[in-house]
Amino acid sequence: MTTTTSPAGAKSNSPIPAPSGRLHRMAAPLAPHATAARVAGGVLTIIGTYLPWATFVLNEGRYPEQATLQFFTVPFGVTGFRLHLLIFGIAAIVLALVRVPGRGRILRGVGWGVVAVSILNGLYITVEGGGLGAITAAGGAVAFGAIVALLGGVLIVLGATAGGIERRPEWRWRLNPWAERGALVVAYLLLLFLVAAVLTAGGTGGAANPYSGAVFLSFLGALGGLLAALSASGLLNWVAALAERHRVFSVVVLLVVALALPLTAAGNEYWMTVAANIGVYAATAIGLNIVVGLAGLLDLGYVAFLGIGAFTAANLSGAAAAKFDVHLPFALVMVISAIVAGLFGAVVGSPTLRVRGDYLAIVTLAFGEIFVRTAQNNIFGLTGGSNAIPGIPQVELFGTRFSDRIVVGGIQLPAGVLYYVLIVLLVALVMLVFSHLKESRLGRAWIAIREDEDAARAMGIRTGPIKIMAFLCGATLAGFAGAFFAHKTGTVSYESFRFLESVTLLAAVILGGMGTVPGAVLGASLLFVLPEKLREFADYRLLLFGLALVFIMRFRPQGLVPDRHRRAELAHDPADEPPPGGTPATRTEVPA
Repeated sequence: MTTTTSPAGAKSNSPIPAPSGRLHRMAAPLAPHATAARVAGGVLTIIGTYLPWATFVLNEGRYPEQATLQFFTVPFGVTGFRLHLLIFGIAAIVLALVRVPGRGRILRGVGWGVVAVSILNGLYITVEGGGLGAITAAGGAVAFGAIVALLGGVLIVLGATAGGIERRPEWRWRLNPWAERGALVVAYLLLLFLVAAVLTAGGTGGAANPYSGAVFLSFLGALGGLLAALSASGLLNWVAALAERHRVFSVVVLLVVALALPLTAAGNEYWMTVAANIGVYAATAIGLNIVVGLAGLLDLGYVAFLGIGAFTAANLSGAAAAKFDVHLPFALVMVISAIVAGLFGAVVGSPTLRVRGDYLAIVTLAFGEIFVRTAQNNIFGLTGGSNAIPGIPQVELFGTRFSDRIVVGGIQLPAGVLYYVLIVLLVALVMLVFSHLKESRLGRAWIAIREDEDAARAMGIRTGPIKIMAFLCGATLAGFAGAFFAHKTGTVSYESFRFLESVTLLAAVILGGMGTVPGAVLGASLLFVLPEKLREFADYRLLLFGLALVFIMRFRPQGLVPDRHRRAELAHDPADEPPPGGTPATRTEVPA
């Protein structure tokens, strides 16, 4: 371990003084006993793991032991979220007794993970089972497991804060290039496992387990705590640096890992359909990222371009209810749909040259409503009106329809897997286009307009044509995705392109991180997986969904995967500021 020195030359790896705040004021009395608080929190978490958590019987065993998703069978006798808590408790005790770089930050992530699991799963099922502290029918045990684990999590967080929050360590390991590539492969395989675990946590739509929503939320809480701890340790930043150094290799491996999803536990027809739909909206969100994330033009009617691409494809694909009696090849249909949507994007962009801000949002909102009403009334006979356009032929390749089950190497893959493979390749193509546009001269001009349009014009940028190009490029990518959407669903209706869909796409871009490709994909994935997993909370899932967005925007306004410019503008961590007096704080680093 190496440490940088202060100007006076004295070495120090002491933590940065804790800044003022409610959490720090609460933790201040624990400062002399920070280690004891951390150990006590870990012990309470482990004790809470083995205490009864429910007061009722479900699935031939007291919930949640027999009803939770069981990833492992371990000698400790717990599975599911109780296993997550056990691991967190052990990790808290070890970190409290062993000094590692960034220990306070890591413990804080672990503690918040314990708190999230205890609240999202434990308190929910305890209340549902007859109230806090109710007596079970068997053995007279008191269901205090959630309460004890919650107290343990709070103690871990307070102990971590009271001991001081060190700077995030910077890993400067330089390995053999092939060893670094091997580390990337391992990281992406773990990512594949996490994606499959998120999709299968709690079952599918609550069919197998009426409390699947609580189990899924609990798993998300544990995953959030794990990612917070890994980020605090500096490991995620190191992996990101490796991916940047081996960019081409990283992209290829990530593509292969994405194509391997059907071979995991999520490889069934239901999740292949959901994943294909996520891919459609991810590609559309990347296109919207050009307009909103790069050029800074607020577009509230963007889903109309997705609809234009879908209706164009439906009329050129040979559907019985189509306006034109033609049946063009799928690849040609996609190209024509993208061109038509792009032309409409240029048309919409032209009258917006003299408006900006709220007025631009109103103009684009009006365009979206015009499109929906036009499609609803079947003007020009191109949309089918309320009857939609059904019977769009499935995509075929060498006589095999993409909706059929296939067998590869003796492994039977679920129906719709070919559509999933196709949308993964299309999203990869859209990501490639976006990345090149962002790094091009045109992309830099968009970013300049987003930061200050008047200054960009003063520097010689022709803002008018550049803004039209943003609308044209974004609409082209949306039309591309719309053609796939039409063939995948087999039916195109105006109801799929309402204003709410535009809002959802905009939320996906902002939530994931404006101006970044992974952010748009992650945002679209979350916004379309969460409603599927929260069907148990049919009456409250939109409320929970909205609250989640509020909390994310409050605590991470730059997005989940922020662009480096927005990270610099919006990210703020008091622990990263120098201490009072102007002396630069010391930095603990992992040696090269």
